[in-house]
Amino acid sequence: MKQIVIKIITAIVAFTLVFAALQRLLMPKYASFAHEGNLIREYYSSTRDQDVIILGDCEVYANISPIALWENYGITSFLRGSPQQLVWHSYYLLEDTLRHAREMPRLVVFNVMAMQYAEPQYEPFNRLTLDGMRLSPTKIRAVQSSMMEDEDLLSYIFPFFRFKDNWRYVSAEDFRYFFRNPQVSINGFMIRSDVMPVTFIPDPLRRATYEFGEKPLYYLQRIVDLTRQHGIDLMLIKAPVLFPHWADGWNEQIVEFAQENDLIYINFLEYIDEIGLDFSMHTFNAGLHLNVFGAELLADYLGKIITENFDIPDRRSFPETAAHWAKLTEQYQRLIAIQQQEIAETGRIQSILIP
Repeated sequence: MKQIVIKIITAIVAFTLVFAALQRLLMPKYASFAHEGNLIREYYSSTRDQDVIILGDCEVYANISPIALWENYGITSFLRGSPQQLVWHSYYLLEDTLRHAREMPRLVVFNVMAMQYAEPQYEPFNRLTLDGMRLSPTKIRAVQSSMMEDEDLLSYIFPFFRFKDNWRYVSAEDFRYFFRNPQVSINGFMIRSDVMPVTFIPDPLRRATYEFGEKPLYYLQRIVDLTRQHGIDLMLIKAPVLFPHWADGWNEQIVEFAQENDLIYINFLEYIDEIGLDFSMHTFNAGLHLNVFGAELLADYLGKIITENFDIPDRRSFPETAAHWAKLTEQYQRLIAIQQQEIAETGRIQSILIP
């Protein structure tokens, strides 16, 4: 009987190890495509003691330089951004952050662009946010709030069932990054130092209504409530990018919401000249996102607002913190230098991963 039990336990352990290894092999590593798929998981390998957490979609991870916030103001920050991060994604990422933080952040900044979406939009974008979260009750609730009609919870708990057919596309990249995905950001910020100036801005799409849906408003209020429950300040922003359009009707609702909840809301589209942005040189994709030089300008302007309105310490005199950020700054500057050399030699950048 004892031998039978041992055999059963051994078989279960062996099956579990093989299943976990296959799942890890078949899951995308996001090294040669869709690099943004690594952003959410990178938080867990950080120091997780940042004073400022910034939530939102691509208007966060492409547009705000944490290194500039550090160098100019001594602000420690992390961008928990991801592609098309919906408001409920942001809420559960905030829950997740507060569960894993070594020290509670003092300020949460939320970019409001996703308020226009009342329902889940696209399964691959769900994956780019949710697959990177560690398994927890928070992740399960996030998945349940985000699934499209043809999705199922089990495939998020065990991604093998979503990616099982990837065996046909397994490459050397999957083995190279088997144990750890490549690093694609500096504290959530993806570096692009190339330039593609704005030459044309499409007309905005006409909508039947510009009223926010119940779901994004519900989760925005939950973000307010969660930050207050933990004694954390909250600030709302709209990044200063030219497209997709941010409608006046949406802006008016955020202004009203901020007033009702005693929040600071800054629409940076109204301060483009004060920030110093020039869309002939500060965007890498014709006004959709800022490049690193524009992101530094925005971070400097944001940092000034933060220091004037919130109790955020300047940590540049903290030796251990300063040493850590010196390493991040070195990585940041090294990649910019590599990209600039590639631009000089070939006219475009090839290096996205952090060296």
